[in-house]
Amino acid sequence: MPHVSEWTPDEVVGTLHEPDGAAEAAIALAHGAGGDRQSALLIALCDAFARIGWAALRLDLPYRQKRPKGPPSPSGAVGDREGLRLAAASLSGKADRVYLGGSSYGGRQASMLLAERPEAAQGLLLLSCPLHPPGKPEKLRTEHLPDLPVPTLFAHGSKDAFGSIAEIEAARPLIPAPTELLVFEGATHGIIQKRDGSEKASAVAGRIAEEFARFVAHS
Repeated sequence: MPHVSEWTPDEVVGTLHEPDGAAEAAIALAHGAGGDRQSALLIALCDAFARIGWAALRLDLPYRQKRPKGPPSPSGAVGDREGLRLAAASLSGKADRVYLGGSSYGGRQASMLLAERPEAAQGLLLLSCPLHPPGKPEKLRTEHLPDLPVPTLFAHGSKDAFGSIAEIEAARPLIPAPTELLVFEGATHGIIQKRDGSEKASAVAGRIAEEFARFVAHS
């Protein structure tokens, strides 16, 4: 069973899931714009990573630390990226290999951080990557992808209004590093919804964790 504990070094606020024994690798995962580290997907995913021998941290981004509800402000995005950098750095003592990722907004900020500071982590997990606002495919958020030099795995629902599978496939070649796409048929933005039970969340999370571990091991 994973060992779960609060993880609050420096300015990081999170919950750490650890395996029995030494961790093979570590990953810090951030939530989406309307959520926090208590999201069902992040909890299930951190448990899944711990089961395969990784240390996994689910963190509250700095904007969520300041207020319990509400969306992030564009003016706070730089601070949120710094929070991700600090979270990854805090895991350096847990494993030699440290990765970053997140759901929607959290993943996008992680991708922007690694485009700016690729030394912050060795790879990226993008859950429900928000390529554009719903219904506005012309407003693509891909400008930073050509500067993203780390292996990147996309986990995406086939009915995600923030980006179709075709749009994700078109974005992947912009990244000058290995990429892979894991599709969840019928899933919408967030992949796991409130109505989904714990068994489904665990199965989805297990698949993502195993595929990401395999992907980075061969990238």
